[in-house]
Amino acid sequence: MENPATEYQERFTRYGDELQALYRSLYHDDTEAWAYFEQMISRCWQERPEAMKALDRERLENPSWYRSSGLTGMLMYVDAFAGTLQGVREKLDYVQECGVNYLHLMPLLESPAGRSDGGYAVSDFRKVEPELGTIEELEALAADCHGRGISVCLDFVMNHTSEDHEWAKRARAGEKEYQDRYFFYDDWAVPYQFEKTVPQVFPTTAPGNFSWCEEAGKVVMTTFYPYQWDLNYANPVVFNDMTENLLFLCNQGVDIIRLDAVPYIWKELGTNCRNLPQVHSLVRMMRLVCEIVCPGTLLLGEVVMEPSKVVPYFGSVEKPECHMLYNVTTMASTWHTVATKDVRLLRHQLEQVFALPGEYTFLNYLRCHDDIGWGLDYAFLAGMGMGEVAHKKFLNDYLTGRWPGSPARGELYNDDPSLGDARLCGMTASLCGVESARKEQDALKLDWALRLDIMLHAYMFTLSGVPVLYSGDEIAAENDYSYHDNPLKAADSRYLHRPAMDWEKAELRHDPETPEGRVFGAILRMEELRRTHRVFNTQADIWLVNIGDNGVLGIGRYYQGEKLIGLFNFSEYEKPIYVDELGEFRDMMTGEQKFKYSLSIPSGGFLWLTCDFNEEKKETYYDDED
Repeated sequence: MENPATEYQERFTRYGDELQALYRSLYHDDTEAWAYFEQMISRCWQERPEAMKALDRERLENPSWYRSSGLTGMLMYVDAFAGTLQGVREKLDYVQECGVNYLHLMPLLESPAGRSDGGYAVSDFRKVEPELGTIEELEALAADCHGRGISVCLDFVMNHTSEDHEWAKRARAGEKEYQDRYFFYDDWAVPYQFEKTVPQVFPTTAPGNFSWCEEAGKVVMTTFYPYQWDLNYANPVVFNDMTENLLFLCNQGVDIIRLDAVPYIWKELGTNCRNLPQVHSLVRMMRLVCEIVCPGTLLLGEVVMEPSKVVPYFGSVEKPECHMLYNVTTMASTWHTVATKDVRLLRHQLEQVFALPGEYTFLNYLRCHDDIGWGLDYAFLAGMGMGEVAHKKFLNDYLTGRWPGSPARGELYNDDPSLGDARLCGMTASLCGVESARKEQDALKLDWALRLDIMLHAYMFTLSGVPVLYSGDEIAAENDYSYHDNPLKAADSRYLHRPAMDWEKAELRHDPETPEGRVFGAILRMEELRRTHRVFNTQADIWLVNIGDNGVLGIGRYYQGEKLIGLFNFSEYEKPIYVDELGEFRDMMTGEQKFKYSLSIPSGGFLWLTCDFNEEKKETYYDDED
């Protein structure tokens, strides 16, 4: 093994010049700040545990390790899943049984009760929430995960801190050095100028972008909630210290850093304070720092915006930024398709995604911890006769069960009647109709709902990128209405889809006659096929298959002689399907031979049709020998 000091120096030599140029350009050639920054990242590398340095070296040998078709993620809240970090350690056998090797632990750093936005108002970046455990237990959990081949993802809330953070406390006390880490103003004159161009994130529950701080006698910027104070990244001290916080978490064993709300982190008067060029400079610098200090670490960007705003966060081939991004528009378009039973918008959305370079890695998911925002392509929908306001109302009515005949059960979030806008909450199974069918004890409806649930997971696994399960979805977990009775949660309907893991129901996962077992078994089967068939390779060609029916989505994949045709029936009816694709196909799930000119797919069902041209050539060769 090469000398460790040389190892660090080689990486700094490779990336340091660009890092310094970006830093000094952004911070007006502040040589003192740069000197501190350079010393800090060197110290963080020296403090990096040897086990993590060894993992870095291993991943540098295979820099595309995270693009493997064998990678499956799971997102969970520690308290909901197992109570504590130690509890999660004790449940790692279950995590592995789920086929998961990428574990996203939702925010678990210290946050004030009742003013945390689900953990996104951090009061200390070096401490775990006491009821969940300690930073040492986080490190121990990460080590256990690494021993099992599981990578650990953690949110890094970089746009703001809690008003209870030490910096905020000292700012409230009047220390100018700490007020300069935020956006403080003596009166409302400048904030009013900002308000003219900056949209509101939560116009109903947290209107405006500023709040009055009584203790300081000043106005402070609070883009999200009044208890979340925006950090001023134009101050190099903020970037220095937040980067050190990020590296601290990496040194505890965190493999994947989810950059929360990254488009918001640079503020400039006269702009909308979203996606400004300086944001990309900051993200690029963080990428360079990780390449130098912890090159086995991945940056996952949370950019909940339309595709034209999302893709730039990959950076370029020469100067990459995030390793991975959320495929958020596809998720919203998927639920639009469930409600409308019309695949045209989803085809339009996927056409754009499929046209992107294969090196771009998306996280694909059906549901997550957050609400579903209807950021759809309304210009395209207008061509289908769908107006934005009316269509949002239809989607929300359908997916909350208000629409006549709808089996879906969800709730609205941030409902704004004045704008005719609202977001949606709900667990996958409940949105598919599992909950309503079980309550009605209707076996036919339940069969359809479970079929739809499984089909959506199959569709997610068909896409290129990293599929991520939401904890509980693997056993068809339903909405949790108990949050209504909790005064700390009742005002936030997102807790509807943050249920505690029902371990009694999880015991049913091996019984295929139960909803839990049916969904669990199907997901495990799909994960196994995805791991073992080369057609799911990230470098595979992927395209839309023209089925000639607006109720059925067709996706094709091809890699090294193996072809997959995925057919997904979103309509209300069984569909006869004609597949005009070269090859003799079999059902990948069952192994049964399929005649491609006389297929039929039940409502809510799917087919994975596969053929291996290499195998066909072998059979032809052997036949000739005979």
